[in-house]
Amino acid sequence: MRNCVSFKMWLAALLLSAISAGAAETAGYIKINGAIGPATAGYIERAVVEAAAQRHVCLVIQLDTPGGLLDSTKDIVQCLYASKVPTVVYVAPAGGTAASAGCFITLAADVAAMAPGTSIGAAHPVTLGGGGSAGESKPDEVMKQKLENFATTFIESIAAKRKRNVEWARSSVRESAAITAEKALELKVVEILAEDLPSLLKQLDGREINGVTLRTAGANLQEISMLTRERIFQKLWRPEVMFILMLIAIYGIVGELSNPGAIFPGVIGAIALILALYMAAVLPVNFAGIALIVLAVALFVADIFTPTHGILTAGGVVSFFLGSLMLFGRVDPFFRLSLALIIPATLITAAFFIFVFGAGLRAQWLPARSGREAMVGLTAKALTPIDARGGKVFVEGEYWNAVSETPIEEGRPVEVAAIEGLTLRVKPKG
Repeated sequence: MRNCVSFKMWLAALLLSAISAGAAETAGYIKINGAIGPATAGYIERAVVEAAAQRHVCLVIQLDTPGGLLDSTKDIVQCLYASKVPTVVYVAPAGGTAASAGCFITLAADVAAMAPGTSIGAAHPVTLGGGGSAGESKPDEVMKQKLENFATTFIESIAAKRKRNVEWARSSVRESAAITAEKALELKVVEILAEDLPSLLKQLDGREINGVTLRTAGANLQEISMLTRERIFQKLWRPEVMFILMLIAIYGIVGELSNPGAIFPGVIGAIALILALYMAAVLPVNFAGIALIVLAVALFVADIFTPTHGILTAGGVVSFFLGSLMLFGRVDPFFRLSLALIIPATLITAAFFIFVFGAGLRAQWLPARSGREAMVGLTAKALTPIDARGGKVFVEGEYWNAVSETPIEEGRPVEVAAIEGLTLRVKPKG
């Protein structure tokens, strides 16, 4: 009997051990594909908090980015520093890159990994707000130097904290140096070269981070998906979207001015303008480009009132085209408007001002074509002699009393000069 009880206890212990061994660790997983901005920073911060709450063994951030904003990058780096769960940045898939802001983020992770065929570097900073990207449109040299010095110090401190190659990190900012994944592993910029996620988890297994030994071999990846609002903001945070919002703002507001009382175009234009101004606060907008676009609008409007035979409109087209080219920084590939967008936008804007806005204004300035006011300038025939005391004319199918400072004989043609109540003031024709 005692042997039977012992056997049952041994069997239960064996089953518990098997269940415990079968319960694999879980690792959080997110995927960043695109520019680094406020939406990206918010997503990563939420993922770090959720990974800690779910007790994931680590958080894997698969990264492929052309760069982004330095302010958002700072927020992400601070978040990775404060993370209670080990963070792993994995630059993938093959052909992906961790350029500019992505370089800072990769170096700031507890573990940096790359897939073969990827690259990292070119971390020269992009200026924020207005003024274009660093190195383009010749921004203030003092501010440019300050920004470059800050970025250099920032990336050096990151590399030193994570015990990675500080010299190369400095050159990635100063010289925009970029290297392949294989070279990054050789220079100790990253620690792992992994073909895919299972290979990455296998190589992570057994590493000690902040006193915690990772058990990732065979771990299950649990993706922390973007929320709907994060997806929307990530999609909206693009130079193309801001450019289109600017066009909507121009069309809406100008359309309202040319057709007062329409209301709807003005409301849509105002909303688009506010959204564009908000995005201009975080995107590297070049104020010279904005100035050229505003000048183009002024030239389009002036050509409607000035008989220049289209010269001002041609100048507006050139100004709008150049302003669109200069609107965003051109150093970072992400901050570039393609000609496939700029050329149609220029033509549509010119057509809008010529045919829509111009027609609206001309309709307002044209003389009345109906009613009493339309009679001014018409030619009629004097039915009786007309002088200052009065007379009769026949105009537009009606008999009218008429007066004239110059005596007019019966039967002579007269021209209607003004309407005073029910009496026409006329003058001899010619």
